[in-house]
Amino acid sequence: MSEKKLLEYEGCNFFRPRLVLSILSGKSVRITNIRSRDDNPGLQEFELSFISLLEKLSNGSKVVINETGTTILFHPGMLSGGSFDHECSIGRAVSYYIEPLFCLAPFAKKPLKVVLRGVTHNLDDASVDHMKFSSLPVLKRFLGTDEDLELKITRRGPAPDGGGEAVFSCPCRQKLRPIQYTDPGRVKKIRGIAWCAKVSPGTLNRLMESAKDVLSEFIRDIYIHSDHCKGKECGKSPGFGLTLVAETTKGTFLAAEAISNPKGSDKGPSVAEDVGKKAAYLLLEEIYRGGCVDSLNQSMAALFMVLGSQDVSKLQIGQLTPYTIGVMRLIRDFFKVLFKVEEAKEEDSYDEEELKTGDKRLLLTCVGVTYTNVSKPIL
Repeated sequence: MSEKKLLEYEGCNFFRPRLVLSILSGKSVRITNIRSRDDNPGLQEFELSFISLLEKLSNGSKVVINETGTTILFHPGMLSGGSFDHECSIGRAVSYYIEPLFCLAPFAKKPLKVVLRGVTHNLDDASVDHMKFSSLPVLKRFLGTDEDLELKITRRGPAPDGGGEAVFSCPCRQKLRPIQYTDPGRVKKIRGIAWCAKVSPGTLNRLMESAKDVLSEFIRDIYIHSDHCKGKECGKSPGFGLTLVAETTKGTFLAAEAISNPKGSDKGPSVAEDVGKKAAYLLLEEIYRGGCVDSLNQSMAALFMVLGSQDVSKLQIGQLTPYTIGVMRLIRDFFKVLFKVEEAKEEDSYDEEELKTGDKRLLLTCVGVTYTNVSKPIL
């Protein structure tokens, strides 16, 4: 195999984006020394489940794993899409699997509809609610439409036992749009959803009121929807949580959330008021960091900028997260594209009469590679 077609990495960090970029670029990837020094070396169950998901999504992908699971050779196939179900490992939330689907689904041969079953809420991953509130609008902006684009929870299943279900549907596109998105606007309203499963419905009021006590000092337009799950509507474990999203005058969505400790946690049971306040403070931190996408969606937006048409795309963000920096380095490896990163000037984000507040913002600029879905005819 040509050295130019094979990229090599070590360790388990950035496992998902390495395989996602392998499929998009058509370049094979070898990953070695995966937890080679751990007591439990090699690929974990949730990573094997993710590989299985990619095999369902693509046609012709080949995976070679050594006996210890510490080395994987991945040869990418063509994205086929279609409709299928997938049982996710309870080691990670279903959003762990949905996030890469956001990056791949637009370039599949057929529109994607996937039903994922497992844990819908845990302490380590963003929830499906979070992705629905903040990630879906980002994908919509690059697709140029929200037709047949949907993400929903049909059954809530908190950690540790899961039993939840989520559905993601996405149309396929011939190519993505370049963007010029440098003004996030000002926050005009806050929305959210408070949920509970297998616990008293009174928990919801305590969640909502504690969050409103914090947020009402800054804005009055606050509405939080409640979702009390019981019986067949929820999974196997009890839990509760709150997801909040701030919408701006320019159509920017910044989200944050907090959930209860899982059943049997060493930290003990959570107090609803504490969870509500935590979600509110995390949202205020996200607003303070600012930008046109929140910290969860920086890496996805950066990838879509690169995959867009051969035109200049600009995006204002808050400070780069370590994960986004790692993904941008991978984009350089797979697509040979570099970003220009500079501090956003005041006129890039604010009117002359407005007072600049919040953290320093950055402006990302790149030229797209005109990535084309070869299965989608040009109309």
